[in-house]
Parts: sequence; C-alpha cells; structure tokens
Amino acid sequence: MARRSASVRRELVRDDEAFDVPAAVLCACCGQPDCAGCAAASDEGSGVVAIIPWERPFGGVWSRLWVTSKATTLGAETFFATMPDGAIPAAMRFALLAETLAILSMVVALLPIIALALPSLTLELARNPAARASALQWLAIGIPALTVWMVLAHAVHGAALELGARRQGARPERRRALRFGLYACGWDLMAGPLGALVMLITGGIKGAEQILSASLRVPGRASTALLLGVYALSPDAAERARRAGSIAALAVTIASGFAAVALVVALS
Repeated sequence: MARRSASVRRELVRDDEAFDVPAAVLCACCGQPDCAGCAAASDEGSGVVAIIPWERPFGGVWSRLWVTSKATTLGAETFFATMPDGAIPAAMRFALLAETLAILSMVVALLPIIALALPSLTLELARNPAARASALQWLAIGIPALTVWMVLAHAVHGAALELGARRQGARPERRRALRFGLYACGWDLMAGPLGALVMLITGGIKGAEQILSASLRVPGRASTALLLGVYALSPDAAERARRAGSIAALAVTIASGFAAVALVVALS
C-alpha cells in the first residue's frame, strides 16, 4: 500500500510540472500539518513550508509570478487543495501584480481595436493635447482602480466560500480563504492577452489553447478543490458550499460594479 501511495504521488507531480507538491507539509517547530506557524510568519514564507512558488525566497519576480499563475490555472486542483495557511502580504503583492499585468495587457490589446472602430476619436486624441491629457488621466486612475476592484472581487469570492463551508459544518479557515481569493488572481493573468501570448511563445498554439480552455473551468475546479482539501467537506457538501459561495460572490460583484458605474457617472 505504501509503494502504491508513493507511486500515485509521483504521478501527480509528473502530471503537474508547474507546481511541486511535497508528500506532506509540516511545521518545522511543532510538526503539525495544520499549524499556521509557531513563529511569526515572514513575508517570504507561509508560516509552514513555502510550497507556493511565489513565496519562495529564490528566483526572479517574473519567474515566481509566472509559475504560480500557471499552477493556479493548469494545476488548480492540486494548488488550492493544499493551500497552506500563512501571511497575507505576500499573497496580496501577488494579486496586485497579477491583476495589474492582466489589465495592462488587456488595455494594450484593445487600443488598436478601439482606434480602428472609432477613427474620429483617434484623430481627436492625435490633434488635441487636452484630449490626450484627459485620456491619460482616466487611464492613470482607471487601471489602478480596476486592479483593486478585481482583487477585492476575488477576495469576496474566497470569503463567500468560507461562509458556505462553515454552513456545511466545516471549521473556520478565514486566512486560507482570503489567500485563495488573492492567489486566484493568477487566473486573470493567464486568461488575458499576456498569458495567452507567453503560452503561445513557449507552448505554441496547443499551449495557448490549453490555457484558455483551462481558464474557463478553473473557478469551479479550484473552489471544489479548496472545499474538499482545506475544509475536508464531503463532495455533496462541497458542491452546496461552492454553489452558495458563487451566488454570494456574484451578488457582491454585481453590486460593486453598479457602485463603480455610479461613481464614474458622478465624476463625469
């Protein structure tokens, strides 16, 4: 039986090269798998063994960002089922950077399309310095605001899953639920133009198709993995918690979207 378990673990690691999963994640001080850290967690670690590439103290920013984002999308079940407890700041930095790059790449991809679709506006911006300054000002405000809004939307999703899990009898895991939401921002980077472009360069058309296909299914797969792995719910209870969490997150997202539109109209 031991040999069979070890074989299964090796197969999982080979199937998900973007994310190395150890056989066990134990606190270095007390040896418990669910310890949040006997000592104060640093920004570089999770309070337990740093199995998340972004939180490891070696490697460049881009390589750690890319490997982690790829793991959240292509290896979502493994990544989120083993989500460790830990400090929030590192996860928050990941979320802000991933969303910023995702939104910037989307803006860059849409600008040529907008220029072709609205030639009169393009000419006006080219001729009128005041119009250009106003457009740049809106971009300078809009991109950071949209970034923060997307990060908050993902965090709300994590909080909604926490609420759904607790209603099914699971013990509280508030910090892990928040970290789930923050690391889920990696989906947006991978599903955006930048993620598709990098996958196209590194993996060809097949790689780009793979990441886009995975991006469509990843929210449900990741949520279920969190509920089964971290909250230890049964499959039926996990499905009920996921459904309740999705409804709550959607309601909050729609409400915040209307609030954002109202704010823009008020400032116009």
